[in-house]
Amino acid sequence: MAADTRPPGWPKGVLPPSAPAWETSAATWLLDLCPPDYRAHEVLRRYPIVLARFTYHHVESARAGAREAYARARTELGEEIAPEVLDASLRVLEAEGARLSRALREVALVEDALRGRRWQAKL
Repeated sequence: MAADTRPPGWPKGVLPPSAPAWETSAATWLLDLCPPDYRAHEVLRRYPIVLARFTYHHVESARAGAREAYARARTELGEEIAPEVLDASLRVLEAEGARLSRALREVALVEDALRGRRWQAKL
């Protein structure tokens, strides 16, 4: 196998761009981040670059939604739920925001590779 061409932060489960059929593993991974109905669209399965761009926007929107929920949780729910439930809920949103931020970086790396950009380790 060729030298590892995965940049730091490359998603687990996606073969490196130097591997044969790596785009198939990338498309499968990208589809896992999207709404299930995306799988029904041939154009998204056939053109991973399109799928990557759409996935980026989807994950970006989910992250924005989590941030908005976090910002509004105290005012929208604070009088209706116990403080410990609110705190636990905010921790969920913090974790989800971190997960979505990681996913967004990973999608960007995959999209760059689909566009032909290759990472090389610096000595």
